[in-house]
Amino acid sequence: MAALAIPQSFSALDASRTKGATRYLAGRMALARMQAVARSAYVALKFDGTGSETSVAMFVVGNRNGVRTRDITAGIDRQIDAPARLAEMFPGVSIGLSTIAGRGEAVRIGSSRLLSFSPISTATSGTIYVRGRDGTQLAVRVVGSTGRTRLLRYLPRTGEWIPF
Repeated sequence: MAALAIPQSFSALDASRTKGATRYLAGRMALARMQAVARSAYVALKFDGTGSETSVAMFVVGNRNGVRTRDITAGIDRQIDAPARLAEMFPGVSIGLSTIAGRGEAVRIGSSRLLSFSPISTATSGTIYVRGRDGTQLAVRVVGSTGRTRLLRYLPRTGEWIPF
């Protein structure tokens, strides 16, 4: 009995971690959106690394021209929270792996790895793909015109992304 139950428990744990990571990222995006409105300034999430080594940190604009990678490097746009390493919080979960062969990167946010939110609640449109150790594929899609997020699950049988 134990030999049958243990693998199922691990599978359920992997699925739970993948869902947790996806919800965590959506929560970070909602927080960044609220921070942008509250501060009346652009706020961005910066994704660094790939796969299980991905980290995310929040930055606020320092010179009123939007959060930009070169301004972060120059110290103009400042970090407002500690980077969160997803591997430490959600073991076995990856961000940055190709989710479907031949369909591009797992972090798609325009031409950079910055997901920016404006003081009027708009955002950079983009999708962050999350993959679990068990092969579960989820995504957080940001709708640019509203800055809101949608959580999606990939169905391999049909090739569709559906809400979860």
